[in-house]
Amino acid sequence: MIAGVDEVGRGPLAGPVVAAAVILPDDHMIAELDDSKKLTAKKRARLEQQIIDCARFSIAQCCEAEIDEINILQATMLAMTRAVEGLDAVPDHVLVDGNRLPKWTYSAKAVIGGDALHPCISAASILAKEFRDRLMIAAAEQYPQYGWERNKGYGTAEHLAALRQYGPTPLHRRSFAPVAQMEML
Repeated sequence: MIAGVDEVGRGPLAGPVVAAAVILPDDHMIAELDDSKKLTAKKRARLEQQIIDCARFSIAQCCEAEIDEINILQATMLAMTRAVEGLDAVPDHVLVDGNRLPKWTYSAKAVIGGDALHPCISAASILAKEFRDRLMIAAAEQYPQYGWERNKGYGTAEHLAALRQYGPTPLHRRSFAPVAQMEML
């Protein structure tokens, strides 16, 4: 059993970092798996359902406070570890998108560009992105002025202007420079 792992949300100024771990069955019939960033929202939603219907998977996150406490890299590694530990089976091997692995005991390999090379990582990329996007769309209902339903917490001009005008929310990452600078004003 090979698990693919990917994360989303390292760069935003607000919201959690989310990781997914996916074990696809050998006989899966999901076509068009790819890096979630290369797919349209409509295609991602369709593929997400196909993945959920056939795969073993786990989705985990690290919240803003954890990111601020241990830094974004360590929070990313922790979210990945939580995702793999959340699987209902121990994988024989783990393929992680990127150039770093969490400190864990699993047999694993980091694969740069793995979300475009390995279907199990592509599937993890899609599940993580869809999950995080839904979190940010829901957060936008509570904090509509930041445009999170559109920018998903990334530092767009719209988001930065709202941050200057309204200040940070509890969902902002206070250790990230644009947010920290607002708190000093």
